[in-house]
Amino acid sequence: MVSRVAFRTCPLCEAVCGLRLRIDDGVVTEVRGDRDDPLSRGYICPKGASLGRLDADPDRLDAPLLRTGDSHERAGWDEAFDAVARGLRPIIDRHGHDAVAVYLGNPSAHSIAGPLYGAAVIKALRTRNVYTASTADQMPKHVSSGHLFGDPTAIPVPDLDRTDHLLMFGANPLESNGSLCSAPDFPGRLRAIRARGGTVTVVDPRRTRTADLADEHVFIRPGGDAFLLAALAQVLFAEDLVAPPAALADRVNGLDDVRALVRDLTPERVAGVTGVAPAVTRRMARALAAAPRAAVYGRLGTTTQAFGTLSSWLVDVLNIVTGNLDRPGGAMFPRAAHLPVYRRRQPFAPGRWRSRVRDLPEAMGELPVATLADEIETPGEGRVRALVTIGGNPALSAPNAARLDRALAGLDFMVSVDPYLNETTRHAHVVLPPPRPAQTPHYDLALLNFTVRDYARYSPAAVPLPEGRPSEAAILARLAVIASGLDATPDDLDEMIIASTLGKAAAAPGSPVHGRDPVELRKLLAEEPVDSLTEQRIDMMLRLGPYGDGFGADPAGLTLARLRDDHPHGIDLGALKPRLDEVLSTASGRIELCPPALAADAARLHAVLDASPAEPGLVLIGRRHLRSNNSWLHNVPELVGGSNTCTLQLSPDDAERIGVRPGDPVRVTGRAGSVEAVAEPTDRLMPGVVSLPHGWGHDRPGTRTAVANRNAGVSVNALTDEREIDPLSGTAVFNGVPVTVEPARTGRRV
Repeated sequence: MVSRVAFRTCPLCEAVCGLRLRIDDGVVTEVRGDRDDPLSRGYICPKGASLGRLDADPDRLDAPLLRTGDSHERAGWDEAFDAVARGLRPIIDRHGHDAVAVYLGNPSAHSIAGPLYGAAVIKALRTRNVYTASTADQMPKHVSSGHLFGDPTAIPVPDLDRTDHLLMFGANPLESNGSLCSAPDFPGRLRAIRARGGTVTVVDPRRTRTADLADEHVFIRPGGDAFLLAALAQVLFAEDLVAPPAALADRVNGLDDVRALVRDLTPERVAGVTGVAPAVTRRMARALAAAPRAAVYGRLGTTTQAFGTLSSWLVDVLNIVTGNLDRPGGAMFPRAAHLPVYRRRQPFAPGRWRSRVRDLPEAMGELPVATLADEIETPGEGRVRALVTIGGNPALSAPNAARLDRALAGLDFMVSVDPYLNETTRHAHVVLPPPRPAQTPHYDLALLNFTVRDYARYSPAAVPLPEGRPSEAAILARLAVIASGLDATPDDLDEMIIASTLGKAAAAPGSPVHGRDPVELRKLLAEEPVDSLTEQRIDMMLRLGPYGDGFGADPAGLTLARLRDDHPHGIDLGALKPRLDEVLSTASGRIELCPPALAADAARLHAVLDASPAEPGLVLIGRRHLRSNNSWLHNVPELVGGSNTCTLQLSPDDAERIGVRPGDPVRVTGRAGSVEAVAEPTDRLMPGVVSLPHGWGHDRPGTRTAVANRNAGVSVNALTDEREIDPLSGTAVFNGVPVTVEPARTGRRV
């Protein structure tokens, strides 16, 4: 037996933890935390510890599948790509480019190939029908940042390691490991805040494990975050506690406009919507203002609701007006090693096109997934007839997923890049599986934009690919070439992207290669000891980045070879640094604190407060578990069962009123449908709120995920409503969904 050790970054969530793998005869037999990783320092969670089991999952596809009737059969790679060409090209030629849609799921952000080649597939298809998981979770934060800073990717993260006061809304990082805030060992970092005399406050409709660790937990009615955030701002203005730092004195437009906007959103006026006592709101505002260094952080609970963009905006309004934006211990912008500092975006401008059926606006080049079923089902010119999915499982994750599931069955053609035959890919005519994690190199092109310290790590493949097995990058590159209809190769695609990038860098003032010959730079790039054009592209990005060698301009700077060979455990590039000047891309060159679109949308807050109070009913929220990541880890035996099960949590008061006991079957009904689940009364939920976890419902025919099927659960998105969205981002309302709950008339206990 041949045994060896390999090091890599965990690809299973946003925490980017380092892992130490023991490999015996090409099989991962042990996974531990990498103690030498400077960011994670040996921390590992149950998901990371299960990487070997995920890698060896017998249900994981190792060859393409072609659909014949209702079944899927193995095929060779050339045969599969020929089938893709035969399926896609006639639809494009006959019905136009918008007849093909693309869906990018969350797993595509946890890879090299997704960020590098997903955009190439979209560009090759020339379609406006682009959908991603972003409009099911984080798009409101992108839209608010776009309006505030001009760049929708400029998202400040809490400087956890230096803050004195962390105020969290709708975030549960002890279960999620963090989101839009990559922080290995989030629990340890929160404990460290308290150990140095700081405070942590959690605002959430559920008393989560994160709330247990905090100094204070405040219950809030789902959907009430924007009202509470506005009331906190109102107190700061009314009590003269607003103190933007001197560095921002001439960098902010709209301070007085925000003051006027929140003037009548007092703690007393919003209390009926939030469920938070006015005295508590005032105390929270004063504590935020009094902290030497503070950060406000909001996540899924704030974005997946009717006021998602307003909530996301008001989180940063609080960071700005308390003087905590872009300063140590506050909310700061990470500086990713692979993004050039000379990069400048055009000011954010959403709504460049709109969806055909519901007239919903584009944001960041994509349309809301809440309208994908409309575009497939509605006849007429421009109807979506074909779909390309890259990771993800929208048949479970989209709002009113049952409707989308039915719509997928009616497509003329579908191709999926995915390792499983799951609830979504069972509809695909061609399934192209990427290699196992151990066979895949890793660099977090997406997630290193959100780390709580500047950091970089490259992980070569721990196990070589079998002969003839294409990498995920090669799969997506070939898919892009087929979609383009050009007589080209995947290598041609990479060369075109490299030439374009080097040309732009040489022409950009402030670039480390400004004025140099792109042809010469291409020759220098080829001299680096890397194994593929994909690696050359990453090397190019690192060399042009803020810590790079600038193609020789800084001989001590980063290259991919140095990162790989000299820093196999990753490199700590230092604490977060003030960099607002690098980030701002607004037309004015200033922070637009009160953007017109958000000021106009704030009228919805007043409309709710001015309306006659509705009869309070039950509302549904989702929930996370440390051993889950949406739907894509439910086929690992070690990660399902025990506490990670699909139950309906509700307060003891609501359980008594409804007449159910622990273990009783209950029927939960929303506008879109009904499900039966097991009741789990718990005092961790505020009265009037019930909770189902996200990502379950593995009972569909035609799938090949045996463990998930045995632990099927029910889909919360049989209840969510694709018609209810946050209007500025198009994100569906997954939290605060009106439902009814009653005992299930099955005559049995579960």
